[in-house]
Amino acid sequence: MILNRRTLLAGSGAVAALAFAPPASAAQLKAIGLQLYTVRDLFAKDPAGTLERVAKIGYREVEYGGGGYDGMDHAMLRRTMDRLRLTAPSIHIGYDALLQRFDQSVAMARTLGATTIVLPYMTEEHRNEAAWTAALRNINRFAADLKKAGLGFAYHNHDFEFTTRPGGTSLYERLLKQTDPALVKLELDLYWAVHAGEDLATLIGRLSQRLYAYHVKDMRPDRSMAAVGNGTIDFATLFKLKGSGGVRHFYVENDQAPAPYLPDITTSFRTLRALRF
Repeated sequence: MILNRRTLLAGSGAVAALAFAPPASAAQLKAIGLQLYTVRDLFAKDPAGTLERVAKIGYREVEYGGGGYDGMDHAMLRRTMDRLRLTAPSIHIGYDALLQRFDQSVAMARTLGATTIVLPYMTEEHRNEAAWTAALRNINRFAADLKKAGLGFAYHNHDFEFTTRPGGTSLYERLLKQTDPALVKLELDLYWAVHAGEDLATLIGRLSQRLYAYHVKDMRPDRSMAAVGNGTIDFATLFKLKGSGGVRHFYVENDQAPAPYLPDITTSFRTLRALRF
């Protein structure tokens, strides 16, 4: 069953409460995170104020990405998070930055309190067989060097990794086979995997030993993005799969959240807070 905002608001009194009461043994998410790319326009203008609003909604974790955060005062961001009792377990850092500013990237992660660096996106020029093979060698090196620095590494997917198939083999399949599973973990974006036509239950079962985190956003019947609970993805069923057992973080992300953004992330938070599985 998918709990959405309409479901949560439906009914009143004891009858409604009993109708939606979860089984005593049901699990729930302990800490719900937000990928700050979702509120990038707000964050770019007022980073501290945006973190305050995110914390007020109830989020306990954030993942930095976009909004120009890499050029901000990271010590200030850390002080703000500490004051708000927010943590940033992981941050997104681009491929070129890891190639050209590796030491600075490590320093930024440490200042923000992150323990994992996530590679969020690979641009078009890397999506052919030769370029992807070269990039995978660098990805293995990033992961090994980050381990030496005391940090983890994960790769975040979109849809193109599944749908781009040079030589008949998808980029994602090549990533799985040509990178070290002990070092290169996976941040699985559930929406983008569904958008690419993947069966999530099968995929999660296959990736289970490498899964680090989920990006959680919903899909409407027309395949557009939606706040969690306003679409068709059955997150409760996915989260209770055996393969999801090792997932450490659940980050709300809506790449296309409508302004003013805060209502969208509030809906997602409330849906996930109420979710039992």
